[in-house]
Amino acid sequence: MAYSNYNCRIEKTFRDLKSANKPALITFITAGDPNFNYSKQVLLNLPKAGADLIEIGVPFSDPMADGPIIQKSYRRALKNGVNLDEVLSLVKIFRKKNNYTPIVLMGYYNPFFQKGIKSFLKEAEKVGVDGVLIVDLPPENDDEIRKHLSDYKLKVIRLASPTTDRQRLTKILKISSGFLYYVSITGITGSGLSKFNTLKNAYNKLKRYSKIPIVVGFGINTPEKAKIVSKYADGVVVGSAIINELDKTIDKKSNINNNVIRLVKKFSEAIKEARK
Repeated sequence: MAYSNYNCRIEKTFRDLKSANKPALITFITAGDPNFNYSKQVLLNLPKAGADLIEIGVPFSDPMADGPIIQKSYRRALKNGVNLDEVLSLVKIFRKKNNYTPIVLMGYYNPFFQKGIKSFLKEAEKVGVDGVLIVDLPPENDDEIRKHLSDYKLKVIRLASPTTDRQRLTKILKISSGFLYYVSITGITGSGLSKFNTLKNAYNKLKRYSKIPIVVGFGINTPEKAKIVSKYADGVVVGSAIINELDKTIDKKSNINNNVIRLVKKFSEAIKEARK
């Protein structure tokens, strides 16, 4: 399957999944962890394991919203000298093999700012990035990105959380594109998921206001949790569980690809079962 217009990849993926009554499995990996070649192998194999959309973490020295698992992953990547240019080159390699799976870069503002926002957007579009999620950039401070967006086709993914009130949600949704990322907890990534009924009620309230898909992330660290959330969510994001699996096999690099892909397949199978 190939998409003739790459900027439609996110929309087409969610549209096709909705038609099939399936939630999206969104997987997160850190570029360059444990090194560039292994992250490349994992990235290329994620769609085969069931990933519908892939988030690639841009390594940063002060990832304040991330838990110890992803912080450690970022440190490994930074130690390997991985920067934003390396991340973009990873996407370029991926696109030579896969022109249909959406790619979203997830990270903190500083690396994008240091490269230059316009320069980043131009190169990201060129190599085949579909969207960007900047964790520490609130809507009130994103003028530098928004003023250039009309020139490029990237989607800007926004975050909402249990503490987001209706007024702020309305503002966020007005400037969101691609999908909305609902942070299921108010802590850091990898923490336990909030009570499922509370989460479902909060999610359903969000859906009343959103015209774009809403995915749930932060705390979905087992296939069982993913299955429960997938009963109603447009998609689930799995990050810390994947990085943790990588971390456990870090000394046996030959097993990293197989172990990570095996885990992703379990998540994929679980969410497929959710709506049967």
